[in-house]
Amino acid sequence: MKYKRSLLKLSGEALMGKNEFGLDSHRLQQYAQEIKTVIDMGGEVAIVIGGGNIFRGFSKIKKRTINRVEGDYIGMLATVMNGIAFQAYLKNVGVSTSIQTAIRMDQIAEPFGIHSAIKNLEKGKVVIFVAGLGNPYFTTDTAAVLRALEIKADVLLKGTKVDGIYTRDPEKDKYAKKFKNISFDMVYQMGIKVMDQTAFILGNENNLPIIIFDINRKENFKKLISGEEIGTLVTKNH
Repeated sequence: MKYKRSLLKLSGEALMGKNEFGLDSHRLQQYAQEIKTVIDMGGEVAIVIGGGNIFRGFSKIKKRTINRVEGDYIGMLATVMNGIAFQAYLKNVGVSTSIQTAIRMDQIAEPFGIHSAIKNLEKGKVVIFVAGLGNPYFTTDTAAVLRALEIKADVLLKGTKVDGIYTRDPEKDKYAKKFKNISFDMVYQMGIKVMDQTAFILGNENNLPIIIFDINRKENFKKLISGEEIGTLVTKNH
């Protein structure tokens, strides 16, 4: 096993599958089963979940009615809902979990704590981090990098619908070429937006490898943990 402790970033869009918003039971079941496989291998898995599948339902509300701060808090609460739902699917396949939230809500989840998170990971529990960082103006991508650093993860895995980073949008340009490896500096120069710039900067400054991969292709998660070259590896130097 190449990566003993990993942090998996799951976007809300990944959880909704082909639906316009909400949750896709098939996807949740698939992700839960793949995480169980890694846990059974002896891996330690933490998860940061986005909320775009729920927050997207508010997209028609006029911006002058709900400002950025209010919108960000709605998004944070959406990640809590996703975390509770995913916990149920993990429990269903026999995986013990712990939800940690950046916004206190004691009846639902325990407050975020580095030491308790690491202790739970060492016990074989999947730790689900919700509510982002608890502050507006920070994305769940940035939260994922920060949590990965705090728990001393070996790698951050960003699960997307695309199997890596390309020179151009592969859905629009059939001649787009995929990068197997790319440096953080090149990501900045190319303006890659698969994660926000703050997240990439934080990863670069702290030498955290980030892998962008297709989460929907079966066994990709297991293969990555085992060391197979899947997706695109972003590192300080390549």
